[in-house]
Amino acid sequence: MQYDQIDARILEVVQKNNRLTSEVIGERVGLSATACQRRLKRLRSEGIIESDVSIVSPKAVGRPIQMLVLVTLERERADIIDKFKKAIKSSAEVVNGFYVTGDADFVVYISARSMDDYEQFTRQFFYQNSDIKGFKTMVILDRVKAGFAVPIEIPSED
Repeated sequence: MQYDQIDARILEVVQKNNRLTSEVIGERVGLSATACQRRLKRLRSEGIIESDVSIVSPKAVGRPIQMLVLVTLERERADIIDKFKKAIKSSAEVVNGFYVTGDADFVVYISARSMDDYEQFTRQFFYQNSDIKGFKTMVILDRVKAGFAVPIEIPSED
């Protein structure tokens, strides 16, 4: 997956606001709207742009309780890891999930309507899974920054 300097500028713009029209993005990066649309289509098809999303306030939609949970599996086998990845992907309560190194095997970000809801979730998602050795919950007091923007390296003009 390669991108050039213009693609890099497009990526910087759409990470800040993906609702801009191709005309506006094109003006900001020095392209016509049509050329901008072609580049955006290619960036998406090549997987450089993975998704276009809106960041929703959990509190505004009735899910004010947020947790980071460190999960340790009983055994590290490929089939167990794959099974847990699938469980993460299919759970609506799990907002983000990461397979990590260190003391835990996974870190999951979970939202809930209440602590009672979270307790119910833990009973179904963690306690009923015999592959889970343990989990540690950290309740989020304040979401200081939310986003998916990554720093974009500007390729040199070779």
